[in-house]
Amino acid sequence: MNNGWTESAEAWIASMGERGDWGREHVLDPAMLARLDRRRFENALDVGCGEGRFCRILKKRGIPVVGIDPTKPLLEAAIRNDTAGQYHLAGAENLPFADNSFDLVVSYLTLIDIAEFRQAISEMVRVLAPGGALLVANLTSMSTAGASTGWIRDEDGRPLHWPLDRYSSEYSMRSEWAGIRIVNWHRPLSAYMNAFLQAGLQLVHFDEPAALGGGKEKMERYRRMPWFNLMEWVRPLPRSGQPAQTL
Repeated sequence: MNNGWTESAEAWIASMGERGDWGREHVLDPAMLARLDRRRFENALDVGCGEGRFCRILKKRGIPVVGIDPTKPLLEAAIRNDTAGQYHLAGAENLPFADNSFDLVVSYLTLIDIAEFRQAISEMVRVLAPGGALLVANLTSMSTAGASTGWIRDEDGRPLHWPLDRYSSEYSMRSEWAGIRIVNWHRPLSAYMNAFLQAGLQLVHFDEPAALGGGKEKMERYRRMPWFNLMEWVRPLPRSGQPAQTL
C-alpha cells in the first residue's frame, strides 16, 4: 500500500515549521515536555521523527537523540536542519539498534501511520533499556472513528456533534488536509493498550491533555472532541532490581 508520505513530504514540512501545527503547539508539546522534565534521560530514540522538529526540541533540552523515519524526503529535511544530528532511514517495525539501547523512546503521532503497529511496539520495547520510558502521543480512537465523516454540522455550518462508527474495528483510511494525502489507521483504544501490556510494559501516566492556547473557538471545539491522548509506559527493571514506580 502506498501510504502517501513521500508524495506529501513537501506539504508536511511546510505545515510544521518549528512550532508544529495547532495540536502540537498548543496541546501535545506542552504535555510531552512536562513528562520529560520529571526525570533525566541519557539518550533518546524518536520513532518516526519526520522532518526532525521534536528531535531538535529534545536536543535543546539537553537530551541526546537519534531519529528514524522511513520517508526519505522527510529524513533529508531533518538532516538539513540539524547537520550534526543522528538520523537513520528505517521503519519502526525493524529498528536498526541493539537491545536496551535507549532510556527514552518517543512515538509522537506515529502509531496511526503504522500498519504493523504491534510489531513496532515490540521493537520499541526491545531497544528500550529496563527502567526506561516509552512516551507515546496518539490520536484518540474516538477521533479516528469519526474521521471519515468529520463534524456533523447544522445548516449554517456550525458543528453539532462528532460521530462514532466502526469503533471496535481496525481499518486504514485516507486522510487529506493542507495538500497532505496519507493513510492513517483507526483502532480501538483496547488494541493499543493490550499491545503495550502484552509487551510487558507498565503504564505510569495517561492523559487526554487540554489545549493551553490557540484561540477560544479552537480550544472550545477541542474540549468537545479531544483529538489526542498521551501515555507514558515504563519497562520494568529485572526482578533482582527495584520495580518501576508509578509516578
